[in-house]
Amino acid sequence: MISSINPSVKAIAVLIPGVLLGFMFDIFTPLAYFIFILLVTFTISGISIVKWLKIFSAFLVLVLGFAWMTMLYASDTYAGGEVLFEVWEFDVTTGSVMIAISLALRSMCFLSLSLLFVLTTDSTKFMLSLMQQLKLPPKLTYGILAGYRFLPTFQEELSVLRKAHRIRGVKRSRGIRGRINQFKRYSIPLLANAIRKAERVAIAMESKGFTDERDRTHYHEMKVRTRDWVFFGAIVGMFFVIVITSYSLGYLNIFGRKV
Repeated sequence: MISSINPSVKAIAVLIPGVLLGFMFDIFTPLAYFIFILLVTFTISGISIVKWLKIFSAFLVLVLGFAWMTMLYASDTYAGGEVLFEVWEFDVTTGSVMIAISLALRSMCFLSLSLLFVLTTDSTKFMLSLMQQLKLPPKLTYGILAGYRFLPTFQEELSVLRKAHRIRGVKRSRGIRGRINQFKRYSIPLLANAIRKAERVAIAMESKGFTDERDRTHYHEMKVRTRDWVFFGAIVGMFFVIVITSYSLGYLNIFGRKV
C-alpha cells in the first residue's frame, strides 16, 4: 500500500515528474503518464474511486477553464496551423487547440499526483520524515505541525463566534462594507485566541525540554526501506520510459520545439 511508503521519498517521487512535466508541450507524454498514475491510484493506493472523483471533479472545472483561456490566448509561437473556427474575435487554430489539450493533460497529471500524495500521507509522519530524512529544523517542522493541528479548532471557534453574535442580535452583514466589518469582528478574536494558544504551546514545549537541536531521539523513527526505493523507481522511472517512448515515436515536444 502506498500509505506505508516513507513520506519524504513519496514527496520527492511525486515532485520530480510533476516539475519535469511542465516542460512537455506535446499530448502523448502527459496523456500516457496520466493513465499510469490512474492505474497506480486505483490499484495499489487504496483510495476510494468515489472519493477521488469527488475531489478531482471539483478541480476539473478549473483545469478546463485554463485550457479554454490558453486556446483563445495562445501566443504566435504555439498558435500555428489551420484556423478551425472563430470565437468572438479570436481565431482558434490547430496549434492553439493542441497546446490547450496539452496544458489540460499536464494539469490533470499534477492534480492526480497531488491527490496520490495527499490522500495516502499522514501529516504527522510527513513532518517526522522531513525532520529525520531531510534534516529540516525541528522548530520549523513542529511549528507547521502545531499550526496544522489548530486548523479544526479555528473552524469550531468561528462557529461559536457566529452563534454568540446571533444571540446578541447581530445579523449577517450585507454589501462590501458590511462584509469587511464582519470580517474584522471575526478575525480579531480569532487572532487573539491563536496568539494565546501559540504561547501556551511554546511554553509547554519548552517546559518539556524541546530545543532546536537536530541530534535528538524520536519516539517514532521513520526509516527508508527497499519498498520505498521501489516506489520511487516506479514513479520516476516510468516517467522517463514514457519520455523516451515519446521521443522514439516523434511526439516529444519541449517548450514548443520538437526534439
